[in-house]
Amino acid sequence: MLALILFALAASRPVTELFSKNAAAAKAEAVKLTSITINNEGLEWVHVLSEGWASPLEGFMNEEQYLMCLHYQQIADGDGMIPMPVPIVLPISEEDKAAIDGKDAIVLKKADGTPVAIIRNPTVFEHRREERATRTFGINADTKHPYIEMIMAGGEWAVGGKIEVFERVVYNDGMDQWRLTPLELQKQFKDMGADAVFVFQLRNPVHNGHALLMQDTARRLKEQGFKKPVLWLSPLGGWTKDDDVPLDVRMNQHHAIIKNGVFGDTEVVLGIFPSPMLYAGPREVQWHAFSRLAGGATHYIVGRDPAGMKHPTLNALQPSLGDDLYHMWHGQTMLKLNPYLKKELTLLPFHFASYDTTTKKMAFFDPARKDDFKSISGTKMRKMAREGTTPPEGFMDPEGWQVLEKFYQGAKVEL
Repeated sequence: MLALILFALAASRPVTELFSKNAAAAKAEAVKLTSITINNEGLEWVHVLSEGWASPLEGFMNEEQYLMCLHYQQIADGDGMIPMPVPIVLPISEEDKAAIDGKDAIVLKKADGTPVAIIRNPTVFEHRREERATRTFGINADTKHPYIEMIMAGGEWAVGGKIEVFERVVYNDGMDQWRLTPLELQKQFKDMGADAVFVFQLRNPVHNGHALLMQDTARRLKEQGFKKPVLWLSPLGGWTKDDDVPLDVRMNQHHAIIKNGVFGDTEVVLGIFPSPMLYAGPREVQWHAFSRLAGGATHYIVGRDPAGMKHPTLNALQPSLGDDLYHMWHGQTMLKLNPYLKKELTLLPFHFASYDTTTKKMAFFDPARKDDFKSISGTKMRKMAREGTTPPEGFMDPEGWQVLEKFYQGAKVEL
């Protein structure tokens, strides 16, 4: 049984934007400050922090927050604690540490020299990269995991403190209009008259099995008394590993399927989530859910291992576990067990959808006639797209498929 239904959109958790109240004055001040250069990952975390996705965090973590996150998966918020499953820190080098020592404020710059933000009263502490990696990901720090490799390549120190961001982070890639802030999303859902906002987060293209699940979710919510459930299609917009489908391709595919009505009569808001992808399993699943509360989510759909990947090395010690880094359902289990999230967010069931060869469309799997169903894995889908093989009728919107086919036939992607 789902939680008690409210017939007006529930109040979202408090969101604090970290933009400067006087950007011109802050930029003038920045010219006089010692600066450090941030990479693309650092800019993405500035983006996340500035718009309030990580509220109540008001900047890069200080040492106390870092330790609470690593050991408790929470940080202090007033007299209580609030979920913060993944560290949001800014690694710096020994040279940077020496340069900012004793400074009351420092400026963060992009690689091209553009000033982005000021950190007030910065504090420097040990990054403890190996500890961060093993605690966050649950595997050895020397394992060839793509995000761990970035952590280990980062500086041995970290700088924390409240940030003051000069202006909204934009990428000028044709997709900035879809990078809605949490407050903009809240307003849009309110203006639409939504009394439930259900979120489907993904870093992959959408096939008709996903669309079926979204339609079924809207139907179930209406049966429970909601008048206007709205789907928030929330693709992850930050860094992903090289063999994932790039954001621009995914967005083109999403635009095509929305235009062609694959979600039926359910209204859809397409809003990019700016966080980088960590591939940190159950901890990251909780981060993805917690951050969506800021945008006004009331319901959340989580499927199989949405923040996982294949184990980067052979699992010789426990071969019976297979080649997945994390258990496929532990992310969903941890959402159910998280005492904060289970009060604030209603977790929705995930149903398997496979290709039904009798009806020639995606359908929920029926074990009573299992031989009628055909599984089309991501690997098989990529192979078909690369080779120009048309998928079975009803697997994916044809225009959406053409977007993927064009990408895979032109990209050098490891299958």
